[in-house]
Amino acid sequence: MDNKHWWRGAVIYQIYPRSFLDTDGDGVGDLPGIVDKLDYIASLGVDAIWISPFFKSPMADFGYDIADYRDVDPLFGTLSDFDRLLDKAHALGIKVMIDQVLSHCSVEHPWFKESRESRDNPKADWYVWADPKEDGTAPNNWMSLFGGVAWRWEPRREQYYLHNFLAAQPDLNFHNPEVRAATLDNVKFWLDRGVDGLRLDAINFCFHDRQLRDNPPKSKEKRVGRGFSADNPYAYQYHYHNNTQPENVAFLEELRTLMDRYPDVAALGEISSEDSLATTAEYVTDRRLHMGYSFELLTDDHSAAYIRGTVERLEAAMTEGWPCWAVSNHDVQRAVTRWGRNEPSAALAAQLVALVCSLRGSVCLYQGEELGLPEADVPYADLQDPYGKTFWPNFKGRDGCRTPMPWTTQDRAGFSAGRPWLPIPGEHRAMSVAMQEQDSSSVLSQVRRFLAWRRTQPALQVGAIAFFDAPEPILAFRRDHAGESRLVVFNLSAHPVRWPIPEGLSIQPIGGPGLASGELDAGQLQLPARGVYYARID
Repeated sequence: MDNKHWWRGAVIYQIYPRSFLDTDGDGVGDLPGIVDKLDYIASLGVDAIWISPFFKSPMADFGYDIADYRDVDPLFGTLSDFDRLLDKAHALGIKVMIDQVLSHCSVEHPWFKESRESRDNPKADWYVWADPKEDGTAPNNWMSLFGGVAWRWEPRREQYYLHNFLAAQPDLNFHNPEVRAATLDNVKFWLDRGVDGLRLDAINFCFHDRQLRDNPPKSKEKRVGRGFSADNPYAYQYHYHNNTQPENVAFLEELRTLMDRYPDVAALGEISSEDSLATTAEYVTDRRLHMGYSFELLTDDHSAAYIRGTVERLEAAMTEGWPCWAVSNHDVQRAVTRWGRNEPSAALAAQLVALVCSLRGSVCLYQGEELGLPEADVPYADLQDPYGKTFWPNFKGRDGCRTPMPWTTQDRAGFSAGRPWLPIPGEHRAMSVAMQEQDSSSVLSQVRRFLAWRRTQPALQVGAIAFFDAPEPILAFRRDHAGESRLVVFNLSAHPVRWPIPEGLSIQPIGGPGLASGELDAGQLQLPARGVYYARID
C-alpha cells in the first residue's frame, strides 16, 4: 500500500464538543465554538480533527446515544453551523472526521420507538430482542460495560432488549440486512456532505451471537480491562459472544465499498475485544478499515517493555493495515496523571506527545493534551457521568478528563459566559492557552515546535519501525523510509539515564524537535529526566 493518502501518519486532534468552547452561554460547548478556535487548532500543526458526537440525542451518554443520525442537536448548533465548520477547516487545510456510533442508538430514536411497540411491526427485528428464561430472568449472562446485566425488560413486547452499554442505548440487530442498509445510508449522508473521515465507535460491537450463548467466566487474576475498572462485573467474563462476531468482517467490507466511492476518505475504528490487537489486525486491511486503534496504550502500564511489546505484536499481525495510536481520549484518565502518577510534569507531557507521534502509524491527540492537563478531581456533587455514579468511589468515571478547555485564567477559563457543565479546576486555568502562549518553554510551545518539525521528517510520518534492545526505562527504535533512517530514544523515567549506542550504529544528531534532549558522549547517550533523542542513522 502506498503512503500518499493524507491519513497515513496524520496527527488527528480529538475535540469533545461539550467541553471545547461555548458561544451561547449555556455552559456547554458547541459547533460555533469549534469554528471560532479552528485557527488555534491549525496553529498546532495537526492534520485533521475528530469531533465526538454532536447529533440529536437525549444525552444519556452525552451524545453517544443518538436519536437522529442526520441532524445536529440544538445544544450544539445546526447543520448550517456544521457546514460552516467544514468549509473553514478545509480552507485551513484541516481534514474533518466525525464520530459514527453504529452498533447502538438511543431509546428515543424513532426506529426503537417503533420496534418496542410490538413483535410484528416493520421495525420489530431491528434490535436484539429475546424471550426471557422460564423463570423470567434475562436470556443469558451477558453484562453491560456500564454495570449490571446487558438486558432490559420491555413490557410492550414482553421481551428483553440487549444493551452493551447503558439501558438507554439499545443495540441494533446487524444480522438484519435492512439495518445494515439503513446504517450505511446514514453514513452516506455525511460523506455526501463532505466529511473526510469517520471515527467508528465500538465498531466490533455491531454483531452478536445469534444463539445468545453465555459468555464463559474469567478468573479473578485475569480481570483486567481496557477502558473499564477491574471491579466492574463486565471484567468477570470473556466477551466471546456479545461482540466481535465473524459476521462483522463482511459488514466492514460493505462499509469500505461505500467509502471507496469518495476521494481519499478514511475510517478509523475503535476496537476493544478480548484480543484487541488481533482484532485490529483483522479489521484494518485494504478491504476493510483504513485505520484502527485500541486501548492498549490507554492503560496504566507505561514501561518500555510494554510499549515495545504492544507495538511489535501489532506490527507482526498487521501485514497490510495502518495503525493509529493514542495515550489519551474522552474515556480514560488523562495520560500525564495516569503515567506520571505523582510526578505529572511539563517534560512528561511534551514527551508523551513526541512518543505517540514517533511510533509507526497515525496519531490521535486529545484536546488539552497539548497543554499537559492533568486529570481533574471532580467531586461527587458535580459528577455528570452515569458510569462514574454507578461505580463511585472506586471508579470516578470519565468526567475528570472531560472538563472544559481552559482558554484563559479567568474563573470560567474563557470557556463560557455561563456556568460550565463541569467545573474547571484552578490548576487547569493556570495552564491555560493564554498563559502558555506567553511562555516559549511551555508544553504548548514545545508541542507546536515538535509537530512543525515532525512534518519535515517523512521517516517519522510513514517509515517502518524496528526496536533496539534497551534496558528499562529506555525505549529505543529506528524509523526507516526511502533511504532515510532515524534513531529515536526516550527516557521514560523521572531521573537521568545513560545508554550505550549499539555497536556499529553510526549516527549524527539532528536538531529541531524543541524538547528536552539527550547528548552523545564517547558512544554513550546521556538522557535527562523524560528526555528524548533523535539522530540520523548513516
